[in-house]
Amino acid sequence: MSATLALVACGGVLFAAGTALLLARPLTRILLGAVLIGNGVNLLVLATSGPAGQAALLHPGSDPKDMADPLPQAFILTAIVITLAVTAFLVTMAYRSWQHSGNDDVPDDMEDIRVVRRATYAEERERLRAAYRRHRLEYRALAHDQEELAAREHSAFQRMGTVRDRYKEMRRRARADARAFRARQARAEETAEETLGEDDPWQTILGADR
Repeated sequence: MSATLALVACGGVLFAAGTALLLARPLTRILLGAVLIGNGVNLLVLATSGPAGQAALLHPGSDPKDMADPLPQAFILTAIVITLAVTAFLVTMAYRSWQHSGNDDVPDDMEDIRVVRRATYAEERERLRAAYRRHRLEYRALAHDQEELAAREHSAFQRMGTVRDRYKEMRRRARADARAFRARQARAEETAEETLGEDDPWQTILGADR
């Protein structure tokens, strides 16, 4: 049981270290990461393959119950071959990259950069469009408020003009009434003066009797 736990722990450590190395840029670290991940997977498969036993060989006097499961061992042998092939491929790529550029760093893919920039531009475009729509709505609301204010001012000016016209009409009528009153008063004064200038018939009659 302790041997199985040791294999599982060792396989986990190798798998974690290989994953960390795969995330690096240099191809040599990627190569080491692939080798560590392959060995860690082989250990995990071996640790979970079941109890240990005799070699899986059929010969006279062998009991199949005492044999170990041969399928995980076949998987491990196949994984070793595949890991060797991947290692050779990565060594060739690292050597070719070192010959071509003087280092084995993995450069950024231009297409990936264009995709990222396109996504950034799309987000910026959407943000600008949203800002434009917001400003346009604010401008329309402001224009509507200004139109309502202009309409209210125009209505107020119209009411003011109507009141002013009424005031002028009332003032004209008041002036006309004042002129008519002064004319009547003047005619009354003239009539009173003419009446005072004439002889009073009663005075004439009574004066004769005196």
